[in-house]
Amino acid sequence: MILESLEPEPLKAGRAVSTTLELAGLPALFTPTPAAAQRTLEFFTANIRNPNTRKAYARAVAGFATWCGEHGLQDLASIGPVHVAAYVEQLQARLSAPSVKQHLAALRVLFDWLVVGQVIPLNPASSVRGPRHSVRKGKTPVLTAEEARAMLDAIDITTPTGLRDRALIALMVYTFARVGAAIGMKVEDVYVQGRRTWVRLHEKGGKVHEMPCHHHLDEYVHAYLNGAGLGEEKKAFLFRSAKGRGGGLSALPMSQADVYRMIGRRAAAASVDTKIGCHSFRATGITEYLRNGGKLEVAQQMANHESARTTGLYDRRQDQVSLDEVERIRI
Repeated sequence: MILESLEPEPLKAGRAVSTTLELAGLPALFTPTPAAAQRTLEFFTANIRNPNTRKAYARAVAGFATWCGEHGLQDLASIGPVHVAAYVEQLQARLSAPSVKQHLAALRVLFDWLVVGQVIPLNPASSVRGPRHSVRKGKTPVLTAEEARAMLDAIDITTPTGLRDRALIALMVYTFARVGAAIGMKVEDVYVQGRRTWVRLHEKGGKVHEMPCHHHLDEYVHAYLNGAGLGEEKKAFLFRSAKGRGGGLSALPMSQADVYRMIGRRAAAASVDTKIGCHSFRATGITEYLRNGGKLEVAQQMANHESARTTGLYDRRQDQVSLDEVERIRI
């Protein structure tokens, strides 16, 4: 995979491009010359800062390069719109429309980058249209308020990991925090202002988002800080990975995979059958806020969304209305 084994430290001056490319694992299609190879490498390292975007685009580019190799397309300059369109066509047979659009977007921005760098004259993906896709409701599974409460109450809080898990789940529910922002928090990101506990979230795109704590979250976070003895370690990660099975915590932060596995365990312990993920708590918090009289524009601000339309995708109040109407069918 592209960049999978790239050296984490900055490249030293004078290192050969070929050595760098070998470490990066770039597809041969995009490395016909040292200049093209260097430009492609810079696209993934210097141009894309978000690691999740980098991984997604790397998968898309690698998939396209593999497809080109299977169809005898070895010359980067000979790739045209018809080839990109044919690739998109076969993607539609096995991927969802949003995934196909993401693959096409990755190719467009990479080819644009190569055009600007004078590696190729034209962008072969710019004129290719992706599949139509329009949604009014997101697919993220949402918990009911009762299920979310059951998960929180079922956690054994006699261990640091239990206190951690309760605080983390509550954070995602009560602040609508993305899991990436949650696990990136430091202890100093929990602070008091105006006699109220606040949390500071470092969201994607370099945005800093600050939110006051709900009284339940206030209680759970301070119980975790005190129980795990983290109060004085201001620069340390807030949500740390477990150290073995003894309930202790390491100095390392949790990964998204750690959080996902934890959620699965906590859902099973609370007999919650809904297949949920890390993002479910964000959607649950937004839905319950709106269900209890909250305003969409305020929810947008709390969720740190650019558009109220994006926030609306998390609004699942109509699910309950639909269920109530279905139950009117009495046979």
